[in-house]
Amino acid sequence: MSRPGVCFGGPSPEHDISILTGLQAVHALAEAGRDPVALYWSPNGTWHEVPADLEAAAFADGLPSGATAVELLSRPGGGFVRGGRRPKRAGVDLSVVVNCCHGGPGEEGALAAQFDLAGLPYTGPSQRSAAISMDKLAFTGAVAAAGLPTLPLWLLTDDLRAEGLAAELVKGPLIVKPRFGGSSIGIEIVADLATAQALAQTSLLLRDGAVVQRYLTDVIDLNISVRTWPQLRLSAVERPLRSADAEIYTYADKYLVGGGGMATAARELPATLPAPVESALRAAAVEVSHLVMARSVMRIDFLWDGGDDPNRLWVNEINPIPGSLSWYFWSGEGDSLIELLDDLIAEALDGPTRHFVTQGADGTALRSVGTIAAKLA
Repeated sequence: MSRPGVCFGGPSPEHDISILTGLQAVHALAEAGRDPVALYWSPNGTWHEVPADLEAAAFADGLPSGATAVELLSRPGGGFVRGGRRPKRAGVDLSVVVNCCHGGPGEEGALAAQFDLAGLPYTGPSQRSAAISMDKLAFTGAVAAAGLPTLPLWLLTDDLRAEGLAAELVKGPLIVKPRFGGSSIGIEIVADLATAQALAQTSLLLRDGAVVQRYLTDVIDLNISVRTWPQLRLSAVERPLRSADAEIYTYADKYLVGGGGMATAARELPATLPAPVESALRAAAVEVSHLVMARSVMRIDFLWDGGDDPNRLWVNEINPIPGSLSWYFWSGEGDSLIELLDDLIAEALDGPTRHFVTQGADGTALRSVGTIAAKLA
């Protein structure tokens, strides 16, 4: 019988948090009798099948005991295989992969593209959805172009000046974020643009690109989860609770409180909101879901000034593979983690794997060419 796989880890700053999410999914599937295959992606990019009953501490010092090397083949009929030399390779019997990889190539679309090339069904965003969701500059631009409220954001470069269109950056404080990172790691509050530019030159977390915007004091974080199977559904709205005197909702607030990742972070759920604000938030969440081609389960993050005016609510970011797969949003509505996982898997298996179109590649252009030398002349 074919089994579900769960992949987690990966070469990402969010590697450890991905392990927590992945193990939650593995254990829930195992307890429900689904016999999952646990697929660990190490920080150096190698894949390993690991025992499904491992706890998080087994990964704290590197590759856990009992790990077996596997390889992901990105070609038709590929997927995960065991063994080294081709004649001895044996495919890992999988019907679907639950993608629990946060940040880096696991969440930005590279891994989804590999699954597409292998024809392997998977949960989480498609390559195209992941790419726009994890690019803060592109996502903010798309949201603004769709007429949804969002705060201005600029690409942080050495020649960016706090004038003209970027005059809002004249007065600090400013918030600097990795352009392609998640919603907490690598985010800094700085006094001015010069400090932001210096930070971008020295931080490894910003080397692939950084964005900057005006930091608004006293704004409130609001989050909502969306599910797309069997139809688009919105959860209750969450108000995550920051630690005392924190300027932003930090990595520690999200992942280290309570020891269970985001599932045990401090929060108000459902959040108490003015009716017009909640209505505006829910309407914007539906539009954002369509805009990014949402798939499986995602989390959309908003900022709110705390008043009654729905125009003072802004779309901030979207997390295409949220911590703990956002299952805690749905537990209050009677859905367990295994029920969420069953929905994600059913959606992945029901939808066709991506097909690549070759129409037009019929050799006409090749036959019309004489020699390559002639083309270069």
